[in-house]
Amino acid sequence: MQRRHFLVTSAGALTAASSVFGSPSDTLRMAVVGVGGRGKNHISSFSALPNVEITAICDIDDSHLASGVKQLTGLGKKEPQTYKDIRKLLENKDIDFISIASPNHWHTLMTIWAVQHGKDVYVEKPCSHNIFEAKQIVAAARKYDRIVQQGSQIRSSEAVRDGVQKMRDGLIGDVYMARGLCFKWRDTIGHKPVVPIPAGVDYDLWTGPSPMHQFTMNRFHYTWHWFWDTGNGDLGNQGIHEVDVARWGLGVKYPVKVSAIGGHFMFDDDQETPNTLNCAFEFADNGRRQMLEFEVRHWMSNGEATVGPSPQRAAPAAAAAPSDGDGPAPPPGRGGAARPRNTDSIGNLFYGSKGYLDVDSYSSYKSWLGKEQAEGPAARDADPMKNHVTNFVEAVRAHKKEILHAEIEEGAASTVLVTWPTFPTA
Repeated sequence: MQRRHFLVTSAGALTAASSVFGSPSDTLRMAVVGVGGRGKNHISSFSALPNVEITAICDIDDSHLASGVKQLTGLGKKEPQTYKDIRKLLENKDIDFISIASPNHWHTLMTIWAVQHGKDVYVEKPCSHNIFEAKQIVAAARKYDRIVQQGSQIRSSEAVRDGVQKMRDGLIGDVYMARGLCFKWRDTIGHKPVVPIPAGVDYDLWTGPSPMHQFTMNRFHYTWHWFWDTGNGDLGNQGIHEVDVARWGLGVKYPVKVSAIGGHFMFDDDQETPNTLNCAFEFADNGRRQMLEFEVRHWMSNGEATVGPSPQRAAPAAAAAPSDGDGPAPPPGRGGAARPRNTDSIGNLFYGSKGYLDVDSYSSYKSWLGKEQAEGPAARDADPMKNHVTNFVEAVRAHKKEILHAEIEEGAASTVLVTWPTFPTA
């Protein structure tokens, strides 16, 4: 609490930039904060946009900074400025906006500091680490009138947007329930001993607003997802994408009833967060009751409809596979064990009075109509991430939050659903 108090109060001493944009031309200048797994996707996606220049990168790990510089120069871009401390980066008035791919426990504070400095923000999902922060990130975006988008890129999938609109138009009738699936292969992380902090790592800065712990590799890069102080388990890692799609498809915001049961099964290791979880949310928006179910499983699993490993659908190309921070495709057998094929089942199912529809994490949808379950409309597209960052930059240029596909208030509403069940004191 003392660390959090220090960092939050120090934000009050920061002053906002005097101008909306410091750039003298039509080129928007940006910085990527956190250039590990997911940050590499930010570098490749934003650097491909016209009139957008990545002028700086920020990370607490020197090896990540070196890798980020190499990635940008390898793309034929200018070598960026490098920062370890985001507070120093935000003093650069030539930077118009930032993207954030840090661990979850930093998302909200970094965003608040950035908007206080007059910068727009693209922040990875979940936009906050808990419900309190979800309220604060929206309040800050409104107070400082900045454009803030959550990295829920499937919201910008043309195919999925078409499917959601068709549900709005009555394709499957009265939609009474959505079911989200996060059946993702996760091997044990084992037990890791306390070791010296690696050279070039500012672990104090990495820990930031969370409680300090002795350094172990399990509490560091990527596996921080499985500890309460820094992550939200797979519900708040991969699952936030599907929870967001489920809520969006139902057309609801906050539930009136919530229940969750689960735990950490099968493995004896350092993980704190659940690896198996069943959540249920009841909504009463628009004068009617609707249900959202969500399930997390961590090991070998079946699919449902055409979501996941299923004989009805050929496996998509690896380049189109979803990324939760590891790059384009998850490595086989996380933790070292081999697996013979992709056993992930990640997506959504919507049930209505006239049929059902599925949305998978490869940015496609299919539908089945009537008692005969005849195949209905279907669509697929290849690159929702490109669409999502393009949508954000368009909103920044126009300074219109209404353009955004995952404006921060929408992102925060979905984040509330994944942070409530994943905290043991909830």
